[in-house]
Amino acid sequence: MSLLIVGTVAFDAVETPHGKVGRMLGGAATYSAVAASFFAPVRLLSVVGEDFTHRDHAVFRGRPIDTRGLERAKGRSFFWSGRYTPDMNDRVTLETQLNVLAEFDPRLPEHYRDSPFVFLSNLQPSVQHGVLRQMRRKPRLVALDTMNYWIEGALSDLRVVLRRVQVLLINDAEARQLSGRHNLLEAAERIQAMGPRALVIKRGEHGAILVRGRRIFSVPGMPLRRVFDPTGAGDSFAGGFLGVLAASGRLDESALRRAMIYGSVMGSFAVEKFGLERLRRLTRKQIRERARQFQQLTRFEL
Repeated sequence: MSLLIVGTVAFDAVETPHGKVGRMLGGAATYSAVAASFFAPVRLLSVVGEDFTHRDHAVFRGRPIDTRGLERAKGRSFFWSGRYTPDMNDRVTLETQLNVLAEFDPRLPEHYRDSPFVFLSNLQPSVQHGVLRQMRRKPRLVALDTMNYWIEGALSDLRVVLRRVQVLLINDAEARQLSGRHNLLEAAERIQAMGPRALVIKRGEHGAILVRGRRIFSVPGMPLRRVFDPTGAGDSFAGGFLGVLAASGRLDESALRRAMIYGSVMGSFAVEKFGLERLRRLTRKQIRERARQFQQLTRFEL
C-alpha cells in the first residue's frame, strides 16, 4: 500500500566531532521517503526552491517515490545548520531559514487523496491538519511527528490534529514537554488521552519505546563504533517504521513490533555517514542482516 509523506525537502549544514559539511541535501521528508522506499511505494508532498537541482532530485530517482507532489517555488529551499555536542546527544541550532517553506500551503495531487497510510512529518500543525482535510477518504493510519517548537508555540493547533492521529512519533524530551510528566509511561498515558492510540518515543542511542494502551515494547539502540551524523536518524526511523506497516497492510501488535525493529534498523544506518550518503548506498540485503542483529540483541531464554 502507498505511504504519503508530507514534510520538508531541505538543505543542511552540519558539524559533528567527526567532521563538518557545509551544505547537503536533507529534510524530514527526504530521509523518511528514502528509508520508507525500501519497503513500500511513497508519495512525496513538499516544496523546494530554485536552488534544488536535477542532481539533488537524483536521490529519489530509481526508487518507488512519486515526486509529483514536490512543488517548486521561487526562492531558496528551507535551510538548517547545527552543531552537535561531543557526546552527539544534543545539538545547537546555528541558523534556520524558512525560505519557500514560509509560504508552503500544500495542495494534494488528486491521486494522492486516497493514500491509505499517511505520515505528517515535522511541520506546522495547522499545515498538517490542512493535509488531512484534503483526503478523499479516511486513511487506515495517520502518523505524526512534531517538535518542541510547535509544542511551545502552537499547542492548540497541535491538539486539534492529534485527535485525528493514530500514531505519534516524538522523542523523550518532547513526550515530557507535551504531557507535563517526567515519567515516560505517565507521559504516554496522558498523550494517548489526546487522541493517538499508539506512541513511539525515540530515545536516541538508547533505542525506542512503543506504548499502545497498556502494552509496552522496547527496542535497544544498535551499538555502533562511530556515529557521524545523527541529523536524519529520527526521520529515517519513521520512514522504516511506516514503510514496513504500509507494505504489510497490518496494524496489529505483531506488525507494530516488527515495524519498530525496522525503524531502528534504518535509523542506525542513517547515522553512519553524513546526510543521506549511507541510505543512498544501502541494500535490502544489508537491511535484512541488521534486522537479524537486532533480533540477536534481545534474544534470550528464561
